[in-house]
Amino acid sequence: MAKCHRNDIGSVVLDRATTTTSAGGGGHFRLWSSFSGASFRRKIFYAVSCGGSSRYRHHNDKNNVAPSSPPPPQATATRSTTTKTTPQSHSKEKELEKVKPKSEKLSDLLNLAQFSESENDDVTKKKVEALDELKRVAKELQVEDDSAKRKEAASRVRLLAKEDVEARATLAMLGVIPPLVALLDSDDVVAQIASLYALLNLGIGNDVNKAAILQAGAVHKMLKLIESPNPPDPSVSEAIIANFLGLSALDSNKPIIGASGAIPFMVKTLKNLDNTSSPQAKQDALRALYNLSIFPSNISFILETDLIPFFLNSLGDMEVSERILAILSNMVSVPEGRKAISSVRDAFPILVDALNWNDSPGCQEKASYILMVMAHKAFGDRQAMIEAGMVSALLELTLLGSTLAQKRASRILECLRVDKGKQVSQSFGGSMGAVVSAPICGSSSSSTNPNMGSKECLEEEEDMMSEEKKAVKQLVQQSLQNNMRRIVKRANLPQDFVPSDHFKSLTSSSTSKSLPF
Repeated sequence: MAKCHRNDIGSVVLDRATTTTSAGGGGHFRLWSSFSGASFRRKIFYAVSCGGSSRYRHHNDKNNVAPSSPPPPQATATRSTTTKTTPQSHSKEKELEKVKPKSEKLSDLLNLAQFSESENDDVTKKKVEALDELKRVAKELQVEDDSAKRKEAASRVRLLAKEDVEARATLAMLGVIPPLVALLDSDDVVAQIASLYALLNLGIGNDVNKAAILQAGAVHKMLKLIESPNPPDPSVSEAIIANFLGLSALDSNKPIIGASGAIPFMVKTLKNLDNTSSPQAKQDALRALYNLSIFPSNISFILETDLIPFFLNSLGDMEVSERILAILSNMVSVPEGRKAISSVRDAFPILVDALNWNDSPGCQEKASYILMVMAHKAFGDRQAMIEAGMVSALLELTLLGSTLAQKRASRILECLRVDKGKQVSQSFGGSMGAVVSAPICGSSSSSTNPNMGSKECLEEEEDMMSEEKKAVKQLVQQSLQNNMRRIVKRANLPQDFVPSDHFKSLTSSSTSKSLPF
C-alpha cells in the first residue's frame, strides 16, 4: 500500500482575530485563511483514501506499533497466551472490513466530483472566451470610419457562422445583420463577397435570420449590385445567387423575392448566354427557381422569361433533368403553365421520351405527373399525346416503372380509355342508328315480308359491329407490336427479330377487353 498522508483533519484550529480587526469584529473566531473550499475537499479526500476515519487509524496504529526492544521469551510466551481472539476484537475487525469499501466508494465519488467540476470550469471558460470574441467582432462591424476593420470583421463572421449553429443565433442577436447588409454598398469587391457569404452562413438552418436578412433590405441591395452599369464580378454574382437560394427556402420570403425582379437574373444565369456562369451558379439558380415555383404567384414571373422552351430543350442532361421536371410539375398546377407547355413544339414527344428513362425513376415519376395533369385538364392535349406514342410508353411504364409511376400511368390510360370510348360511340352511333331505325327497315320489300326485313337489318347491324371490332382489334395489334419493338430495342436483339407464332396467335386472339384506353 502506498504511503498516505497523515490525517490532519483533527488538527484544524481556530485562530483569534488580530488586534487590527474592525470594531464590530473583535472577539470572533475565524478559520485559518489557508483552508479554502478546494483544500478542504483535498483534506477529506486524503483522509478517506488513507483508511477511513481517524478513530480506526489510531486503533490500527496502537496495534501495529513495533516494540522498542525484543521482549524476553517468557514475556512473549505470556503475551501469546493472553492475546487470544475475543468476540469483541472479532467484531471490530468485521466493522473495519465494512468501513473500507465505503471509504473507497466515497473517495471515488469525491474524485469524480472534483474532475467534473474542473471540466465544467474549462467549458465555461471556453464559452466565455467565445462570447467575448463574438462581441468584439460585432463591435468592429459597427465602426463606420474604418472600412478595413469592417471588412476583416465580415470575414471573421463568415468563418464563425460557417459551422457553429449557436454562433449564428448569437451574432444575429448582437446585431451584425444590418452592418453586413450596409457593407454591400461598398465599392470594394472583397468586402462585398465577405458580406454576402457572411449573410449566407448566418441564414443556414435559421429561419429567423433568413427573415431578418430580408427585412434589412438585403435583396434590394443585391439587385442594385446586379443592375449597376458595370457588370458585377462573377464571384459577386455567384454569391448573390447562393443567397437567393438560401433566402428562398423560407416560405414567407418566396413571394417577396419573386416580385423583386430576381427571377430574370436567375434565368439569365441559368441560360448562361454570355458564358460567364459557373456550374455551381447554374445549379444554385435552378434550385432557387424551383423554390420560387412552389408559390403559385411566382409562376407568372417565370413565364415572362420564356423559360419553358429552354427547359424542354435541356431535358436529356441527367444533371438537370429531374430538377427541370420538378419545376414543370409546379407550373402545370395553373392554366397558364399548362398552356405554355402545350404551345411549345415537340413538347409531348420530349415528355413521352422521359417516360422511357428506366435508369431515372424520379424523372419517370415527374414526367408522368405532368402528362397526367395535362391529360385530365386539357381535352385537346390528349390526341397530341397519343400521336406522340404515349400509349406504348405508358404500357411499358405500368410494367417496369416504380410504384408511383405505375399508378400515374394507369390513371392516364384510364383517362384515354374513357375518351376513346366516347369517340368510338360518336363515330358509329349515327350509322348504327340509321341501320336499326324503322323507316330504313320498313321498306316496300319488308312490308310484304316483315321477317325478311328484320333479318336484313340484323345482318347489316352485325356487319357494322364487325367493322367496329376490326378497328379495335387493329388498334390492339398495333399497340402490342409497338411494345414488342421497344422490348427488342432495349434487349439489344437483332433488328430483324421476328416474333414467334405463339406471340402472333396471342395478338390475333386479343379482344377489346385488353384495350388499355
